[in-house]
Amino acid sequence: MEGTLTPLAGLIDTHCHLDAAEFEPDRDAVAAAARAAGVERIVVPAVERNNFSAVERMQAAYPGCSHALGIHPMYVDRAVDGDLDVLRSRLERGGAVAVGEIGLDFFVEGHDAPRQERWFAAQLELAREFGLPVLLHIRRAQDIVLKHLRRIRVPGGIAHAFNGSREQADVFLRLGFRLGFGGTMTYERATRVRELAATLPIEAIVLETDAPDIPPSFARGRRNDPANLLPIAHALAALRGIAPEEAAAVTRRNALEVLPRLADAAAS
Repeated sequence: MEGTLTPLAGLIDTHCHLDAAEFEPDRDAVAAAARAAGVERIVVPAVERNNFSAVERMQAAYPGCSHALGIHPMYVDRAVDGDLDVLRSRLERGGAVAVGEIGLDFFVEGHDAPRQERWFAAQLELAREFGLPVLLHIRRAQDIVLKHLRRIRVPGGIAHAFNGSREQADVFLRLGFRLGFGGTMTYERATRVRELAATLPIEAIVLETDAPDIPPSFARGRRNDPANLLPIAHALAALRGIAPEEAAAVTRRNALEVLPRLADAAAS
């Protein structure tokens, strides 16, 4: 499927770990292939203090790349309090389009829920202080994430790889969030995600790959690449019964609205 599609102009991958080790052998080619597919902008989120510099380098090295800074819930077990000071100082520099990837992950066995919540709340406070949206990682914790978002109001953001209920989706939308959809919606068995992608207000949706993770169905078992955003956009269009060009244009607009600094970069 991915080899037969005409590029779509203006695609935005709102969540791609281009700095990941999986891209080390051919990162330049991966970035070039994404551009050739019509991917105009890529947001590269950090996951821990040790890769803050790496995601910043992606922005410097590849046209159209922007970065976000945050500490992922699956990395808080090895984070130290000083990491928040480093995050604050990096945010003070400017340049980041969001605080992320942050959130809660209660899926992994043996997770430390109280520790994750403390780190999540502390990073929401920083996002509020700096007026930045957030990129959320959520697994088996939708309602608890929403509890924190009601208490610590931030300027919206994106619920990455959204897999909650329609009711939870509606709450995120009321709080100023968009919902990220990617490779999961290409699997026939992912009925809830596909139904949400088909029936949510189109203004709610942004596109993402989460590359190198969550490959689409046609790339199952292989590395996911940001160029796969093209067939992902086509999948969204098919689910909604709209033209692929419309899917690309609307999701682009949604991404730029929820990430204003990304819009500033796109205009420069």
